[in-house]
Amino acid sequence: MAVKAVHVSDIPNLYQISESSFPIYTARFSSGVDAGTKKKNENDDLKFLVIGHRGNGMNMLQSSDQRMKAIKENSILSFNAAGEYPVDFVEFDVQVTKDGCPIVFHDDVILSQENGTIYERRVTDLTLSEFLGYGPQRESINLNGKSLLRKTKDGRILNWDVESDDSLCILRDVFTTVKNPDLGFNIELKFDDHIVYKQEDLIHSLQSTLKVVFEQAGERPVIFSTFQPDAALLMRKLQTTYPVYFLTNGGTEIYYDVRRNSLEEAMKVCEEGGLQGIVSEVRGVFRNPAAVVKIKNSGLSLLTYGKLNNVPEAVYLQHLMGVEGVIVDLVREITEAVSKMIKHPQPLEKGGEGEDDEDDGVLEVKGKPQFSERELSFLLKLIPELIQL
Repeated sequence: MAVKAVHVSDIPNLYQISESSFPIYTARFSSGVDAGTKKKNENDDLKFLVIGHRGNGMNMLQSSDQRMKAIKENSILSFNAAGEYPVDFVEFDVQVTKDGCPIVFHDDVILSQENGTIYERRVTDLTLSEFLGYGPQRESINLNGKSLLRKTKDGRILNWDVESDDSLCILRDVFTTVKNPDLGFNIELKFDDHIVYKQEDLIHSLQSTLKVVFEQAGERPVIFSTFQPDAALLMRKLQTTYPVYFLTNGGTEIYYDVRRNSLEEAMKVCEEGGLQGIVSEVRGVFRNPAAVVKIKNSGLSLLTYGKLNNVPEAVYLQHLMGVEGVIVDLVREITEAVSKMIKHPQPLEKGGEGEDDEDDGVLEVKGKPQFSERELSFLLKLIPELIQL
């Protein structure tokens, strides 16, 4: 495995992202299985999950990396593109419109330009018809609705131009039009960090989403996740069919709500609310590797997200640490790397080189790839360097 030079400025940075008392098994995510009572059996295979972020990867319009502008994120086109690779899930963001329809969109606001003036509206203040009026229209590939702009983290406003565009979509469409029936859905329940939500508003949004999931999911694997602690706890109370994960920055950012400020606080949320796992920003895990052991000992699952998940060596390091899956933007590259490093280890010859010893008949298997001295040095230095990022 060759180590490639990676410019940090070109590695996608997630804006924010997007459960059970046992490790992750694919069967656990089937519908109709109570995540709180499903038990591991001897035939279950532990899976290292690869999850496509917003489908085949998020859009970073300011990036020089054309892969980050290849396919419109959070679109049917992107989900189907990801499904052509050996990903286990696609992650996408769900919000609920003013008239109660769950839609797929990441940002809290939607921007458009008309007669030289930029207009900004909160997504959840739109009706469904207003939301679907932005961008390419499904009725005709030659018909465009209102222009679609996007604000970058540094405040720039850019046209939302990608190589392969697609119309905005609703949650029901994702269930009915994604081609791969085995592709799992990691549904991030999206809420604005700057709003204090009333419980009834959270329940309305969650129930609207659940209605679609229960009507459409069938046997498709589904996970719920959210940064909103109260929403996570409520989702677990409203249903026990699907795992609920708590999303956290793992201490890489500080919020007024202390439950969001560390892996230890995330564990408390999960344990007190009966949630099944944590999805942490990967740097939070690298900065606090001891927390991984605590999380696993508590019976919680651990997934990660973040720009470093697009670096194969960082992904493999997490596998060694006990992380059970990664959310990635470079779906093709990371699924290939995981297949080589983790899923398909090479068998060693029995009895040593050139020998045919009659030992216990067990074939030894290489559990990890062979690294050169330079690559090993890189891996050993990786964690302390990442902590400084």
